[in-house]
Amino acid sequence: MTATAQYRTRPRAPRLRTAGRPRMARAVSALAAALVTLLTASCGLQSGGALPLPVGPGSITPVPELEGVKLTVGSKDFTENIILGYIAEFALAAAGAQIRDLTDIQGSNSARAAMEAGQVDLYIEYTGTGWINYLHNEHPIPDSDEQFEAVRAEDLERNGIVWADPAPMDNTYALAASGKTVEQTGVHTLTDYAALVNAKPGSVSTCIETEFNSRQDGFPGMAAVYGFDPDAAGKKILQTGIIYQATAAGAECTFGEVFTTDGRIKGLGLVVLEDDKQFFPHYNAAVTMRESVYDDHPQIADVLKPVMEALTNDEISTLNAKVDMDGEEPAEVARQWLIDQGFVTSGE
Repeated sequence: MTATAQYRTRPRAPRLRTAGRPRMARAVSALAAALVTLLTASCGLQSGGALPLPVGPGSITPVPELEGVKLTVGSKDFTENIILGYIAEFALAAAGAQIRDLTDIQGSNSARAAMEAGQVDLYIEYTGTGWINYLHNEHPIPDSDEQFEAVRAEDLERNGIVWADPAPMDNTYALAASGKTVEQTGVHTLTDYAALVNAKPGSVSTCIETEFNSRQDGFPGMAAVYGFDPDAAGKKILQTGIIYQATAAGAECTFGEVFTTDGRIKGLGLVVLEDDKQFFPHYNAAVTMRESVYDDHPQIADVLKPVMEALTNDEISTLNAKVDMDGEEPAEVARQWLIDQGFVTSGE
């Protein structure tokens, strides 16, 4: 999926274009640039540093076209995306690129705006976020490959953003409960959950975080598809980390919002409810970059392709648990995984 032609030959619906880009996309880009200017002070987008740990070549060997090329790699501000950011950084460093680390940018919109405005050259994004949040489509595509292809074509067409190298890992939303709660309530699917809420309004508590409470691909949309009143579900707004612990305990949170690749699901013995109507979009991780970055350095996608292909749900869940459950540092976890996989060496 790294050849330039693959990004440009997919049939597209005609759109009104101005100077090669849609008018709306030009306006969004201007707003993004202004937003990033405001964010630099609060998010540290001008203070990025070098990689915190050295790496050497492994199966990833120096690429002449990337030797000494300066690349700024970003990430969002949650454990998994920070790990993915470091994985991309170490892999590209082993290929010879000079990396500037801008992991841990606060929020999806800020990370995306930073890339659009040129503060960040690439970062790992999720197909569902691209399709729903950035491209403003209301309905997810059930097949994950088709979802990626649709995001790739439309985001390039509208915004000049290249998507490459989707991973098998799929970090989608879910509701979970403790094993004891599942046994007591008989709730195994979201249809079961909706039936319980409708039959006994207010009898359960559902703990979710702020963004999930407002996103089209979050709790309101789920309630509409599964046919229950969200106000009857005993909603409690909590921070993500607290939700996992409180749901495992079962007293404060009967059910809780989780991310399906989070290591705390296994660590705390949580049971994920089946999304039997396939409401939640697929959130396969993929490399994203501006089209100009891809055109100048298509080797980025070549280097990262085998790395992304190795990132399954089990692999990333284990890495997430090392940080969230065991207290290890994301950079150390990311580098060690690459070493264990043979992609890089320690460089020491």
